[in-house]
Order: sequence, then C-alpha cells, then structure tokens
Amino acid sequence: MNVFDILGPVMIGPSSSHTAGAVRIGLITRTLLGTEPIRARILFHGSFAKTYKGHGTDKAIIAGILGMNTDDERIRFSLDLAAEKGLEIEILTGEIPDAHPNTAELVLTGDDGHQVSLRGSSIGGGNILITRINGMDVALTGAHTSLIVLHKDAPGTIASVTELMADYGVNICNFRLARKKKGGQAVMTIEIDGAYNPSLNEEIQKLPNIYTSTMLRAI
Repeated sequence: MNVFDILGPVMIGPSSSHTAGAVRIGLITRTLLGTEPIRARILFHGSFAKTYKGHGTDKAIIAGILGMNTDDERIRFSLDLAAEKGLEIEILTGEIPDAHPNTAELVLTGDDGHQVSLRGSSIGGGNILITRINGMDVALTGAHTSLIVLHKDAPGTIASVTELMADYGVNICNFRLARKKKGGQAVMTIEIDGAYNPSLNEEIQKLPNIYTSTMLRAI
C-alpha cells in the first residue's frame, strides 16, 4: 500500500470515489474521442445513480469530459462551462448487470461526428477500472501509460505491435485482447512501464490492420 492508497488523490469535491474517480472516467473518454465533444450521454448505475447530485458526480464526470483534472477548481462549475461550450448533456440512471456500484457508461460524440462509448467504475480512493470500450471488454486502470489499439483481427497484428514496442525498449506490464468476432474488429489494451513516447503511438498507427491507436498518459 502506498501513500496515494491511504490519502487519496489531490482533488476537488467531497468523495474520492464519487468525484476524483468520476473525473478520471470522463477524462479518459474524452481522450479516446480525440476531438472536441459536442454531445454526452451518461448513464449512472448503483450508488452513482442514487447520490450523483448530492456528491457532485455529474459535475465531476462532465469536468473530465471537458478536459479537467481532479484538482481543477473549475469542477464545481462544470455544468455552466459545458453549457457555455454548447455541450449537449443527457444524464440517465439505470441498472447495469454485474457492474460495480460506482459505474458510469458514457457515449461521447465529437465535432467531427466520431463516437466513442466507455464503461468505467470508480473503485475507491480515486482509482478507476475501465471495463468496456466501444462494446468490447477491456481492463484499464489509468494508473500506467496505456495504449488502446483498435484493429482488424488478423494473424500477425499483435506480433507487429509488440515487436515494435520491443524495438522502442518498452516493457508491457498488462495486456488484454478483446474482439467481437473472428476476423472482425478487435481491441488491444496495453499498459506499459516507462516514459510517455508519442512517436511509438504514431508508428503503431502506420502498421497493417490498425484502425486507430490512442496513447493515454497515466491519469
């Protein structure tokens, strides 16, 4: 256990689970979208659904969608800032089978028409677990520099990505593959040790069978 686990993150708000974790979920979704969001559909589940207004979870997750970090003093004003930017927001509550009590599902639409969907849970102390991206199961904590690679499920694709990472001297600490069907779209979620290196992500995007690759800094 480290100091972060005991004290929690530097943050604005009453609850690390309902505020800091929610900010991180929103921020990762925005980063995956890769452009300015114009619409946000948010479904809160469990305790998020029951207490999001009182704990400011709605303000927190929208702050993340707007690009804020957990210590940003503007979090409490995020609803007003979203309105100023013209961000359309729909907040729903409902049940997600077998989901952690502090779970949200987001669908963001960007100004270029691109969409991304994500399911994330705030698991305590500001820590999060992303369990679904674009309908595919993943396991992503945000605690490490991470690569999210959407690709065609084709022989040699995983090898080409991991061999390139080896050429860069990158060590993989967690790896997960998910796919909808054989030969269809698949997603690699790769958490790595070491420094953030944008050129690695650029080279991955040039490989055969790669649709998109997104590199996330540790959040």
